[in-house]
Amino acid sequence: MSARIASDIEMKDADAKSTISSSKHQDDGMPYVHKVGKPPKQDLLKEIKTGLKETFFSDDPFKPFKNQPRKKKLVLGLQALFPILKWGQEYSFYKFKGDFMAGCSIASLCIPQDIAYAKLAYLEPQYGLYSSFVPPIIYALMGSSRDIAIGAVAVVSLLLGTMVRSEFDPVKQKHEYMRLMFTATFFAGVTQAALGFFRLGFLIDFLSHAAIVGFMAGAAVSISFQQLKALLGIKKFTKKTDVISVMRSVIHSAHHGWNYQTILIGVSFLIFLLVAKYIGKKNKKLFWVPAIAPLLSIILATFFVFITHAERDGVQVINHIKKGINSPSAQEIYFSGPYVVKGLKIGAVAGLLGLMEAIAIGRTFAGLKGYQLDGNKEMVALGSMNIVGSLTSCYVATGSFSRSALNCMTGCHTMVSNIVMAIIVMLTLLFITPLFKYTPNAILGSIVISAVLGLIDIDAMVLLWKVDKFDFIACMGAFFGVVFGSVEIGLLVAVAISLGKILLQVTRPRTALLGKIPRTSVYRNVDQYPGAERVPGVLIIRVDSAIYFSNSNYIKERILRWLTDEEEQFKDEPRVEYLIVDMSPVTDIDTSGIHALEELLSSLQKKDIQLILSNPGQTVLDKLHASKFADHIGEDKIFLTVADAILTFAPKFEQA
Repeated sequence: MSARIASDIEMKDADAKSTISSSKHQDDGMPYVHKVGKPPKQDLLKEIKTGLKETFFSDDPFKPFKNQPRKKKLVLGLQALFPILKWGQEYSFYKFKGDFMAGCSIASLCIPQDIAYAKLAYLEPQYGLYSSFVPPIIYALMGSSRDIAIGAVAVVSLLLGTMVRSEFDPVKQKHEYMRLMFTATFFAGVTQAALGFFRLGFLIDFLSHAAIVGFMAGAAVSISFQQLKALLGIKKFTKKTDVISVMRSVIHSAHHGWNYQTILIGVSFLIFLLVAKYIGKKNKKLFWVPAIAPLLSIILATFFVFITHAERDGVQVINHIKKGINSPSAQEIYFSGPYVVKGLKIGAVAGLLGLMEAIAIGRTFAGLKGYQLDGNKEMVALGSMNIVGSLTSCYVATGSFSRSALNCMTGCHTMVSNIVMAIIVMLTLLFITPLFKYTPNAILGSIVISAVLGLIDIDAMVLLWKVDKFDFIACMGAFFGVVFGSVEIGLLVAVAISLGKILLQVTRPRTALLGKIPRTSVYRNVDQYPGAERVPGVLIIRVDSAIYFSNSNYIKERILRWLTDEEEQFKDEPRVEYLIVDMSPVTDIDTSGIHALEELLSSLQKKDIQLILSNPGQTVLDKLHASKFADHIGEDKIFLTVADAILTFAPKFEQA
């Protein structure tokens, strides 16, 4: 190596904030070689505070309160808790016209859907309407989304019905069933509000998109098959939700349990609803067709049964929807006794599922309209509305995608559209419910099927297969878990696969063999760039992950395996004398990771191979110096780039 004139230049790097020493070969005109020296001492307390802030307060929610007088802070606090106090100041008649039309539209869709979804939860029809009266008003006061439409939804209704029915029979133990339902709703709200208040919303991101796609599709299939009871007019039906049990029940009742007038009503209106959805999908200007189709179907089917008295021939009808608005239910909630824990378990699961659905919907429409959605505020708002809902005879409500899409397309501007919808539902409960007396159950089944089919996202599944096969397996695992098991099993499979993927990625991170791109100083993955050239006598490996106790041993063994493979493949070439580990992607390292590097260094020394590190980040560099590993390896073996390391140890190749 040619003689060098070392000139240490201390500078603060914007990212690493470490001391960089630069030196060059004056006699041969080579460029500077940058080495990474010992970083300045970090303030441990400040580092901990920064970490906690980025974890729980990454959006800096207290920034607007800084340097404000006490009265202004109080106003800002109230506006943060009740966003309506902020956007309500700029509300206008122009916005009200759009909100009024949107509210009327989503009310026409939610009324028939709510009645049908209540059946999924094994509740009387009015409870579905209750959940579209009180919760939307509470959310309108506290929510930060402008487009989400609140009410009962199919998947949450199915989940609650399945889990609560496993404890009490909804017919024989009706009162106990209702009490546990209200208890579960209360704890669903508490779970949601607590996640938002303690800023733990990031926890719901652990359930992958792929698992959610599969779970929703499986739930849609399961719900659709269960509606065969209503479509075929079957009276005795299985209590299980898996497809095999449902089909067995359908086949066993084929000779004596089917009602052909019911089949005619159900199938005819199902075709009508699907055609209406197709028309709305093909022509965006006709979005109102699928919006009014469910309510129109109920009116026509009810009129048909009324004039023909088809109920006398075995067509099952609603018979009665209790008139009047929500009654208090606080006294019905289990606050003590053995069912508190069961209510908590059911509520937590339902609350998390409702939370994921609502936030996914809110983020979708916020992205379309170009505004920000505060996830933690959303959780507090959703939790508050379900807590109040549990006290007013509601069951778990959340955002509905179909109604939110309609709300957006019909020109809503604010959450006033939800208030308009709630008022229309209230008027329905007060004056119109007797008109539903002759509504056949078959039409409710048709409405449910047409609504949940939209949850089966074939395009997303195909994309998962093309992009990531493991994601596709996660999707299918959740799907088959729901279809052939139950909603709870499907949800558990979805969570297990999501966590399994995280563990697999953490414990088995990628490593890459690097080569030089010809006529540049750039070193890249040789698998991605086949033209990248191998450096004789040097092995360059990049670690694409933080190095923790969970993967440190694997990374060490993988690097040694790379070395063995290299020696076997290039036996006739100069042996490897230098191993360069590119640590650019390594965001952190713990004591196990440092111990693994020490073991790697010891193994390489036995083979007379020098270990060189390239571009460790600030956190990694701090820990390497704190553990004395940097002294052990030698500070002259830590470089800013791979090119600098090659320039020092294989200068002829770098100049080529």
